[in-house]
Amino acid sequence: MDGFFTARFFLGVAESGLFPGVVFYLSMWYRREEQHYRISLFFSAASLAGAFGGVLAWGIAHMNGVGGLRGWRWIFILEGLLTILVSLAAYFFIFNYPATASFLTHDERARVHSRLKASNDATNDEAFSWKNVSLAVKDPKVWLYCAGFHTMSLPLYTLSLFLPTIIKALGYTAAQAQLLTVPPYSVATVLTLIVAVASEKTKIRAPFIMATSSLAVVGYIVLLTNTKPSVAYGGTILAAAGIYPSVAIVLSWPANNVSGQTKRATANALQISIGNLGAVLGTQLYRSHDGPRFFRGHAFALTYLVLNIIVVGVLWLVLRAENGRRDRGERNDRLSGVDEAEWLGDDDPRWRFQT
Repeated sequence: MDGFFTARFFLGVAESGLFPGVVFYLSMWYRREEQHYRISLFFSAASLAGAFGGVLAWGIAHMNGVGGLRGWRWIFILEGLLTILVSLAAYFFIFNYPATASFLTHDERARVHSRLKASNDATNDEAFSWKNVSLAVKDPKVWLYCAGFHTMSLPLYTLSLFLPTIIKALGYTAAQAQLLTVPPYSVATVLTLIVAVASEKTKIRAPFIMATSSLAVVGYIVLLTNTKPSVAYGGTILAAAGIYPSVAIVLSWPANNVSGQTKRATANALQISIGNLGAVLGTQLYRSHDGPRFFRGHAFALTYLVLNIIVVGVLWLVLRAENGRRDRGERNDRLSGVDEAEWLGDDDPRWRFQT
């Protein structure tokens, strides 16, 4: 057991920087209005992996006894090896910044630089400073972004971890349950991309989060109130279809709205760190003796989704109010004594938050 916990600890250490790192990385390559769709593409890979993962797990489980190993061990071995191979290839294809990308010509770098300069701070030569870290920690809006993901992480991780268990408890076999995880994840992938495109085109964030979180609420209400397996299974599809699009926008929101590279990197890291605490709680909620209805787990997920709608609504109002003050010139005093070329991050009166 000690070896298991040690391995799991180091797996968490290796994984912890992935989400905030990717979100920050994409914010250094794309204009503000382009980032959400790219982050959603990245995140939709998680739901797509869930769809293929069920099929792969079902197939690999038939390797039980090969090499003297149980089927579940082969799942970890083969999927882990694929991750390692992809990461090795990615090292040679992913460049830190447009300015250092060898596959771009001088003219292409200049064009990328011009596009980014007109939209965000990605082209600024900003050195790390603890002052900018503290700006993120002291900003109430950053904590609202954190709360936005925290209230989504519990339903997100409980669904992704326990979906086969939930489906099996409806009366299906373990093999059938693995295969039946494919439709919820497939629907979630498609809807995540549709919502991402709509959100990018309209430049609207909060209403889409509140709408898709509400769809997930309906899914959990179905799971809590219905005993018929086919209807309850439909609830899992609604839950997945609502959770994944919401999480994609929630994760991209601070990347769009927090200006100042160090402050944005800190905000992204805080959002993932605080958010994942919901997952810690979620792992304790779905116990075998609670099946097949899993009242405790579903009720917690439903409550968190309702809280998400409230948090996002509050953040929406805060950002709209701040944009209104800047439109009326109430923040222009911050520019007093400041050179026109100097940038004050998202405190700059010229900055407008995406809502």
